[in-house]
Amino acid sequence: MTVANDPVVICSFARTPMGGFQGALSPVKATDLGAAAVKAAVERAGVAPEKIEQIFMGCVLPAGLGQAPARQAAIGAGLGKHVEATTVNKMCGSGLQSAMMAHDALLAGTAEVIVAGGMESMTGAPYLMNKHRGGARIGHDVIVDSMMMDGLEDAYSPGKAMGVFAEDAAAQYQFTREQMDEYAIESLTRAKNAIASGAFKAEIVPVEVATRKGPVTVSEDEQPGKADPAKIPTLKPAFV
Repeated sequence: MTVANDPVVICSFARTPMGGFQGALSPVKATDLGAAAVKAAVERAGVAPEKIEQIFMGCVLPAGLGQAPARQAAIGAGLGKHVEATTVNKMCGSGLQSAMMAHDALLAGTAEVIVAGGMESMTGAPYLMNKHRGGARIGHDVIVDSMMMDGLEDAYSPGKAMGVFAEDAAAQYQFTREQMDEYAIESLTRAKNAIASGAFKAEIVPVEVATRKGPVTVSEDEQPGKADPAKIPTLKPAFV
């Protein structure tokens, strides 16, 4: 195969709404969110599920999700068990790396139809008791937040949140608080306007969430609607 006579193309795309931390999508596992997006993307592409040969799904926080998260998403989306499933963990770039790996596999000719994406639930990341495999024995123990340990803390600087590196970068490149607030406000304003105009509707697949009061359908990104641009300049720094 050559790119000239058989180009690699993206046939369709879909995503779930982005939920807030401990927000509307809290009861939904990352693998179920992934399954919803995959199912919608395959349906929109008009490709028969049995034609799909591989799936790559990024996931930074797999603790507690169960074995082979990518396969769970594939089966949840109605793909066959013949589909080769690979879970990719490259931190924030996991989903993009999945797309790159899918592209490379198509280019190499190892498959003709591949699904690629990412899935995450920071809310669903469990707390860990690392010493209890062999028994804590005597004395106090600690409970570790897997969201921080596996996703948001530098492995080589224990306890140092990744957000601190943003503060370091701001100091190094002399970004002022006012400049960053201006950027954040503009970004939030654009997000609010896009949601209000329905610009994201074509890409979002609604997610039904079971609640005590019955099922609730989440169809819009949650967090922008909760944020007040006027309060951004008054917020205290989160990491320092």
